[in-house]
Amino acid sequence: ILKDNKNLRWIHNDALRGATGPDVLDISSTALESLPSYGLEAIQILNATSSYSLKRLPPLDKFSSLLEAVLTYPSHCCAFRNLRTEKQNSLLSIFDNFSKECESTMRKPTNEIFYRDDSFNTSLWSAEKNTYLFVTDEETSPYSYSAIFDDSEMTGFDFEYDFCQPKILTCTPEPDAFNPCEDILGYSFLRVLIWFINILAIAGNFTVLLVLITSHYKLTVPRFLMCNLSFADFCMGLYLLLIASVDAQTSGQYYNHAIDWQTGSGCSTAGFFTVFASELSVYTLTVITIERWHTITYAMQLDRKLRLRHAVPIMLGGWIFSILIAVLPLLGVSSYMKVSICLPMDIETGLSQAYILLILVLNVVAFIVICACYIKIYIAVQNPELVAANKDTKVAKRMAILIFTDFTCMAPISFFAISAAFKVPLITVTNSKILLVLFYPVNSCANPFLYAIFTKAFRRDFFLLMSKLGCCKSRAELYRMNYFSAYTSNCKNSSSAPGPSKASQALLLLSALEK
Repeated sequence: ILKDNKNLRWIHNDALRGATGPDVLDISSTALESLPSYGLEAIQILNATSSYSLKRLPPLDKFSSLLEAVLTYPSHCCAFRNLRTEKQNSLLSIFDNFSKECESTMRKPTNEIFYRDDSFNTSLWSAEKNTYLFVTDEETSPYSYSAIFDDSEMTGFDFEYDFCQPKILTCTPEPDAFNPCEDILGYSFLRVLIWFINILAIAGNFTVLLVLITSHYKLTVPRFLMCNLSFADFCMGLYLLLIASVDAQTSGQYYNHAIDWQTGSGCSTAGFFTVFASELSVYTLTVITIERWHTITYAMQLDRKLRLRHAVPIMLGGWIFSILIAVLPLLGVSSYMKVSICLPMDIETGLSQAYILLILVLNVVAFIVICACYIKIYIAVQNPELVAANKDTKVAKRMAILIFTDFTCMAPISFFAISAAFKVPLITVTNSKILLVLFYPVNSCANPFLYAIFTKAFRRDFFLLMSKLGCCKSRAELYRMNYFSAYTSNCKNSSSAPGPSKASQALLLLSALEK
């Protein structure tokens, strides 16, 4: 009646209440969206194959007699696996002392029987209700299950069959390596860290964006590039916030939300955010590094200086590329639905595999370009004749930090992802979530501090913005005076020394970029 009924979408909640049975419930190939909450206690076999609309199950304690479940989604089997584990753990904790009894029961002759002595005062629950195992030689057993259960619970209970040989619930399809039986983040400590990291990324990058956009100073190329970088890293923070929020809402019951989440718009949005943010961030970091190298290398050739009219189309190309890369999984090239963290990890087709490898190779190339440019910058600004040798050390340390954060973010992700793209995974999805939280967003958290907040120019703009709001007026005035003093000093130096060396001029420009 129910099987293959394409029009069956709903069963009344009380349809099976009070009924004897059914032992078998077959709702295969139906459009049923939910099962009734009552009358499921007698079901021993549940068949729900090809029931794609059935995305949630009723409370698991309703399936008290279930022995076999054939379902549509692997995540639903996680529910029964957890239930089975919970029951087994409960039995083990109660019957820890009965393990030897089971072993002896399996070896006893058939004329041995259990007899419960009710001659004692039953009001004394555990101390005075005893069970004796009567055997041919009238030996008694030291173990007692009647001391644990009431009379009503003992009805129909067979010690040897129900406890020593318990029935095991089987469920198919089994969860695969991409969707193990766990919550979105898997580990408890990641739930704490991801909130700290996403708040840091969102707050840091939003602050940088706000200060740069509201600054009354001219929008230069470095400022324009920093705005793009901050927006990309802000999107990464939004992705982490979305993942953390859904994990908090579905904790302990993700099996009932997995299908809605991974096939719905939420996971697609999160996946788009993370791929777009990651690619735009890497692209912008590369452009910023090349711009710094170009500025220092051609410091004395003003006609080759990178202008805003050059930077805008360069970044426009980066936006188009990042959006295209992020949209492809929505069009069938790989997929965001493969895993709970909504990353494009589907490599079933050759096109999907090529897509993943393209992203990873481009990221590795970008890292090599960044390292090469910073090495060239450091070589360009070194000048043994300069007195300010500490400046070289400071610049070197700053560059080392920038390269280290890029390496920390890209290296582990790229290494394991490339191996997985060749279908030789070296890490499980569960462990990859550690990389997602601890390494993947490193740049998004560090960039606003390394490229903006820790610089003098940003602190000046920040206090000037605060002074407009009526705060920190004295600090703002101090920064304003220092800025004009430094500007006047630079003008005098350039007029008195019209022909500075290339290295000293480069060092001056690099110092200006750091402020």
